[in-house]
Amino acid sequence: MSVYLITGATSDVGFELIRTVAKEGDKFLLQGFGDSNALENFCIENKLEYSYFDVNLTDSRATDDFISQLKDCETPTHFVHLPALRVINTKFKNFDEERFMLDMNVQVMSAVKICKAILPKMAKAKFGRVLFMATSYVLANPPKNTGAYIMAKNALVGLMKSLACDYAANGITVNSISPSMIETKFLAETSHLIVEAAANEHPMKRNAQVGDVVPAMAFLLSEEARFITGVNLPITGGSIIE
Repeated sequence: MSVYLITGATSDVGFELIRTVAKEGDKFLLQGFGDSNALENFCIENKLEYSYFDVNLTDSRATDDFISQLKDCETPTHFVHLPALRVINTKFKNFDEERFMLDMNVQVMSAVKICKAILPKMAKAKFGRVLFMATSYVLANPPKNTGAYIMAKNALVGLMKSLACDYAANGITVNSISPSMIETKFLAETSHLIVEAAANEHPMKRNAQVGDVVPAMAFLLSEEARFITGVNLPITGGSIIE
């Protein structure tokens, strides 16, 4: 029996990941913010055992309260961290420090606090899988005007590598994935011209779809990936080759 803690579970990737990994007897601790009807209906229809937490991760106190609630739940065997504020393309001279700190709360500080709470318990159990959502932008030259997003994602990858080193001896793997642009609702505030340009410039002449990304995530969360840790896996369809 596995216990999955998934933050950002209401995202398109979160939905598909739950659909892909769920097995009879598994439990899900799901965090989202705002409208959760579709996710909860999905869990009910598929007879999943779940708890849903409506938490605004930009708010440090709300995140702390969330972690306090997790203490009353079973210790997760798997932790998948997906949330991020939507990318706003803006020139550096207009850098919004306040919004950047909010995104750091969502992407990085919430991951730090959650890992601080659950990794010692995973270590005691001698098993754990941790997976973060990064971006192909950290692999090579990023697009212009994405400084805030790039800084947060690089911090997240740095955290992943550090935790992988710290907990490898405890049966815990910590990895991240770096997909190229995925066509999801996350792009709602991104100009369609940017999305179309990315597809046209891609070697496969299309952007990634959720179904291109989730199978790799499921593998990294599986027992078969027990000897893979500290890896930031590119999922780019050849747009970046390392």
